[in-house]
Amino acid sequence: MFGLNDNVRYFMCQHPVRMNKGIDALFNLIKSESPLSPMNGDIYIFFGQNRQNVKILKWDTDGFLLYHKRLERGSFELPKIDPATGYYELSWETFSFIMSGVSLESVRFRKRYRTRFLSI
Repeated sequence: MFGLNDNVRYFMCQHPVRMNKGIDALFNLIKSESPLSPMNGDIYIFFGQNRQNVKILKWDTDGFLLYHKRLERGSFELPKIDPATGYYELSWETFSFIMSGVSLESVRFRKRYRTRFLSI
């Protein structure tokens, strides 16, 4: 219910977002800026200007969940992105590293077989 795991897709907004936005404003931002549907169960990630705050929006079958994390010190490291691509899809591993404070430049992924299981 409240968990974030590797069974969903993660999309990061490519520009900073004011952290006073709530569920409705973030929902409208997704609807206006991307072809993605906020109600499909995917996770949408929004960072503040100084990258010390993150908000995570998730549809949970009958309503939205909004997670908010503020760092007391330091900032989140974001991946290098192409602003022309709209919302940027992150892997579960990259999302987990960002939230844990791991330097993305030092991470090297080794090749692995991966398959996505769809829940019915």
